[in-house]
Amino acid sequence: MTPESVMNIGRHAMEITVMISAPLLLVALIIGLIVSIFQAATQINEQTLSFIPKLVGILLALVAVGPWMLTVMSDYLREVLTEFPIILQ
Repeated sequence: MTPESVMNIGRHAMEITVMISAPLLLVALIIGLIVSIFQAATQINEQTLSFIPKLVGILLALVAVGPWMLTVMSDYLREVLTEFPIILQ
C-alpha cells in the first residue's frame, strides 16, 4: 500500500462525506436563517424556537435525499471493498 493510495482513499472519503452531508446542512442553515429573520422581525428571543422547524426540515430532507445518500455510500463501499486486494499488493 503506497502513501499515494492511502491519500487517494482518504481524499475520496472526505469528498463523499461532504457530498452526503451538504443537503442536510444546507436545509438546517436555510431554516435557521429564516427563523432568525422571523425572530428579529417579531423580537421574539426564544432560543428553542428554531429546533422544531430544523428537525422537521431535516427529516423531510432525509426522506427526499435519503435514497441518493444510501446509493452514494453503498457505491463507495463497494468500490473500496473491490479495490482493497489490489491496494494491498
